[in-house]
Amino acid sequence: MSIKRFIGTVLTLSLAGCATVQQSDFERMQAEADKVPDTQGTGPYPALTELDPNLEGYVVYRPRDLSPFREGTLGVFVWGNGACAADATSARQQLAEIASHGYLAIAPGQWRSGPNAKSPRPASGTGNGPFATETTATDLAYALDWAISENGRAGSRYVGMIDPNAIALGGYSCGGVQALRLADDPRIDTLVIQNSGIFIEKPPGEPGGEMDMSKDQLAAIHTPVLYLLGGPSDIAYANGTDDFAKIAKAPAMLVNIPTGHGGTYNDANGGKGAAIVVDWLQWHLRGDSAAKADFACPDGKWCRDPDVTIERKNGL
Repeated sequence: MSIKRFIGTVLTLSLAGCATVQQSDFERMQAEADKVPDTQGTGPYPALTELDPNLEGYVVYRPRDLSPFREGTLGVFVWGNGACAADATSARQQLAEIASHGYLAIAPGQWRSGPNAKSPRPASGTGNGPFATETTATDLAYALDWAISENGRAGSRYVGMIDPNAIALGGYSCGGVQALRLADDPRIDTLVIQNSGIFIEKPPGEPGGEMDMSKDQLAAIHTPVLYLLGGPSDIAYANGTDDFAKIAKAPAMLVNIPTGHGGTYNDANGGKGAAIVVDWLQWHLRGDSAAKADFACPDGKWCRDPDVTIERKNGL
């Protein structure tokens, strides 16, 4: 079993409350995933990952050279971590890939993953069970507030660089639900919900918190929204497809790739999932006709990919 599939299976079983996996096995596979080198991405703006002294408690992914963005063309992508954990580098491959296409990507938490990790993970057995969370939707909102304020702050590295019409929120699993909590924010231009969805029924033992949300929240979506799921073996599949069915007005797309809940986050440069997200962002935030064409069926790149299925609604 691949590293990403194993980790995804562990998370699936934990969240479902269906089984227990030996912690030592999980830690061993997680350690293997940590050996995958950090990436600068494949886009035209090689990215770096850093701790910004002006944004304590977050990890930032950005183009290494910011000079091409002096005219206000830097997009923003705020990310909710899987399990709502405070591991801001758990999706480091994908976030750096996005940054390399001209985005300031921000995730809440510490640099816990990868060969350059700065902070240790919590010891085994800590926390308050499988539904304990370390971050909240408020943390995502703060990151967005910060990016916008830095755009106008004298002396900021990003002054005058941020494009206020190129702002996205996204997240994985519990982090995707965090992004949905902020769906009514008028500053957001698109949403990216990965391996996630609002619970159809609250599972036994789930005490509330970040994932306890009514489907009524879907009415708050006012932007195009991408649901990227891992097919029927993804524990979020039923919830995500139900969300998609219930979105009444907002342009929405549902993309499935057969990865299960683990996605392609630990693949080099975030794998196929990250490539799909980049295309979505370039289409909806940059008006990129080539990226849009990749989703156009039957001839588009993703429509021709045998591993990808696409559904769309509400004029998309």
